[in-house]
Amino acid sequence: MKLSEIKDVLKAEVLVGQDQLDGSVFAAGGADLMSDVLSAVAEGGLLLTGLTTEQVLRIARVAGVSCVVFVRGKKPDEPVIDLARSLKIPVLLTRYSLFVASGRLYINGLRGLDGSW
Repeated sequence: MKLSEIKDVLKAEVLVGQDQLDGSVFAAGGADLMSDVLSAVAEGGLLLTGLTTEQVLRIARVAGVSCVVFVRGKKPDEPVIDLARSLKIPVLLTRYSLFVASGRLYINGLRGLDGSW
């Protein structure tokens, strides 16, 4: 699924990566425990999370996550946004909960990751 489609499905705001919306992800997972992200197969996937810390982006980078979506309307501080820019990781913000955002993506064709989060 293209990031532009994910943006539309989640009625999301693009915080970082407006120029990367043509990129695609093959699956998604949701987690607030970053150890769960590291233990899952995440390469090329989408991460939905309620955590808005720099650690999320650093873990996303290590895990090969293609895009991070912050849920529940939780906007990260500017240093987090700056880090996403420097790591070239697209970041979206949705007002939906983790559960609802995951469900909306699922009914629109995006599936979960193996070893799901």
